[in-house]
Parts: sequence; C-alpha cells; structure tokens
Amino acid sequence: MKPFTVHKGLVAPMDRENVDTDAIIPKQFLKSIRKTGFGPNLFDEWRYLDKGEPGQDPASRKPNPDFVLNQPRYAGASVLLARKNFGCGSSREHAPWAIDQYGFRAVIAPSFADIFFNNCFKNGLLPIVLPEATVSRLFDEVAAFPGYSLTIDLERQVIVEPQGNEIPFEVQPFRKYCLLNGLDDIGLTLRHKDKIAQYEAQRLATKPWLAHTLNG
Repeated sequence: MKPFTVHKGLVAPMDRENVDTDAIIPKQFLKSIRKTGFGPNLFDEWRYLDKGEPGQDPASRKPNPDFVLNQPRYAGASVLLARKNFGCGSSREHAPWAIDQYGFRAVIAPSFADIFFNNCFKNGLLPIVLPEATVSRLFDEVAAFPGYSLTIDLERQVIVEPQGNEIPFEVQPFRKYCLLNGLDDIGLTLRHKDKIAQYEAQRLATKPWLAHTLNG
C-alpha cells in the first residue's frame, strides 16, 4: 500500500448527499476476481450515457458532458470533496478500490458510512471528516476558483488552503500510523514474518507429522 504523508491535489466537488457504493462502482463490475482495473468505472452510471459492462473499452463509451469528473477543469483531480453520508449502501470494498484507482488519495465530507470509512483506511485512501459548514465553504471555493488545490498533511493532521489557512482534522492514531507507513492488514502481519517463520519451524520440529498433512 502506498504511504500517505503529504499530498497536494486538485479538488473535484461531488455535490450530492448520500452517495451510495452502487453509485460509486455499479454492481456489474463486482464480477471481476481481480483487485485492479476499477478506476475507469468509478461513478460509471453518472460518467457515461450508455450502460457499461466489465471489460468494455472506456474509449468506446459515451461520456456524460454534464458530470463533474468529465469537465476539463477537474481533469487529474486527486482530492474528492463530498457531502454527508458518503459511501452508504452495501459494504463492497470495491468502492474505495475504484476511488483510489481513479487517482483520488483523499475524500473530504461531513460524514461517511461506517463500513466505507473503515475500508478506505485499509486501502490507503484517507477519508477526512470536517464540519458541514467548513465543507460547504470549500465547495464555494472550488466553484469560484478553477484549479483550486488543497495540501493534506497527515503527520500534522491539517489541510492547508491555497491562501495558507490551515484546517485541522482528526484521525485515530493507529489508522494514521498505518497510512503514514503504507501498511494494510497484510503489511501489518508481515512485520512479524521472522517470528512467524520461527514459530512454524519450531512447530514442525515438535510435530513433524504436520508437514505431511500440510503437503498432502
């Protein structure tokens, strides 16, 4: 998992409340057995005018010119600004996969659905909760100033606005540690790989018949 330390990125506004995970990545794309390739289908039913299917070439689709992510001013955006209850609905982990693989590194909103919020941290995506009034002000700033970017400093737990103002945010220490060091659940376990290997060697030395069980 890629570490998150300091990130500066163009902000794209998703000005809708209660954006659910089926809108983030529609159900037909959950058929894939891979963990990659979901970025082109992020917000698929809003981004395109035609229905998409797994494996379809995005270049063959009909983009919706009115959808925010299809507007040239937001090309390359890596910070998503959203409204309350973002990520509600089903618990599909594909939702943060799609957001991350599109190119976003952080999502800012007044509130998130719990499971989506937890899945973000497990996949290197930083969800930031800010007061609703602050989020509304940021929406106004993004609309007023093309190219509006924010700098997110996870170590200091602040968002730095273009004019230098800082907005503090909260993050649990353990989640912060994992993001700063690029550690998902597997990475956390592999920190102890030497101890795991030592344990397995000792176990097989005292119970050698387990080797045949495991291999057979």
